[in-house]
Amino acid sequence: MPLALVYETHATTVDNELGIATGWLPGELSEAGLAQAAELGQRRRDDGIAAVYASDLARAVQTADIAFRGSGIPVRLDRRLRECDYGELNGCRVERLAQERPRHLTEPFPGGQSYADVVAATAEFLGDLTRAFSGERVLVIAHSANRWALDHLLHGADLAELVTAPFAWRPGWEYDVA
Repeated sequence: MPLALVYETHATTVDNELGIATGWLPGELSEAGLAQAAELGQRRRDDGIAAVYASDLARAVQTADIAFRGSGIPVRLDRRLRECDYGELNGCRVERLAQERPRHLTEPFPGGQSYADVVAATAEFLGDLTRAFSGERVLVIAHSANRWALDHLLHGADLAELVTAPFAWRPGWEYDVA
C-alpha cells in the first residue's frame, strides 16, 4: 500500500519577513509564524497522521513543536529534511539567492551543497519512510528545496524549472509514495 505523505513548509520566520535566505542557519518563527504553526496543528491533528517528521533546523522544529505538542502524535527530526545548504550564501538576500539557484542544480554552492544533493537526501528519506509507514499517513515539515525534491522525485517535475519558479505557499501538499 502506498504511503500518504502530507508536506507542509515550516511557518513564516523573521528572516522570511526580512527577505533573508536562511539556508542552514537556524531561523526563528515570527509572530505571524507562531500563529501559522498553531493553525497547522489545528488543521492536521485529527487528519489521521501516524507520525510527523521535521527538518532538524530550528524553524521547522519550532513549527512542529507548536503544532503537535501534547497531541500524542510522535514527532521525529531528520537532518535529511534540511533546506539546501547555501554555504557562503546562508543568510544572504533572497534576491541574490534567486539569481544563484540555476547555477547550483548539480554544482554545490561554495561551501555548501547542490539541489541534486537535496534530491538525493530526500530520496533516501522517502525510502526509509515507505518501509516504516507503508499504508499510513505521515506529515513532513521542511523547506522549499524539499518540496521541489518531492515534486521532482514523485511527479517527474523538472528541477531547473522548480528552483526558478516563485515559491507559492499553500496549506499543504499531498503525495502518494509507492
